[in-house]
Amino acid sequence: QVQLVESGGGLVHTGGSLRLSCAASGRTFSSYAMGWFRQAPGKERQFVAGISKNGGSTYYADSVKGRFTISRDNAKNTVYLQMNSLKPEDTAVYYCAAGSGPPVGYDYWGQGTQVTVSS
Repeated sequence: QVQLVESGGGLVHTGGSLRLSCAASGRTFSSYAMGWFRQAPGKERQFVAGISKNGGSTYYADSVKGRFTISRDNAKNTVYLQMNSLKPEDTAVYYCAAGSGPPVGYDYWGQGTQVTVSS
């Protein structure tokens, strides 16, 4: 089992940047694929980015390609989401998740961190 804690959210202007972090407990972090999801008010949760267990493969939602970068540091049990060129439509609660990754899915979720992009 793994526990996940996100941090790094906040308020930023359009075009700004933020870096989210997700710290995982336990000694098995490297055995999980990791993902970032987001949920805006009144909308369903949507996939943002994912990364394989060793960081060798990454994948992104079309809406964030070229702007967001997911990475991980297995020595620090942490996954990151670097978000650049932020837009108001990126406003949401961002969650990290751990599990088998696609197509199986994710089993463990953090509590979320709020990202607000003002126009």
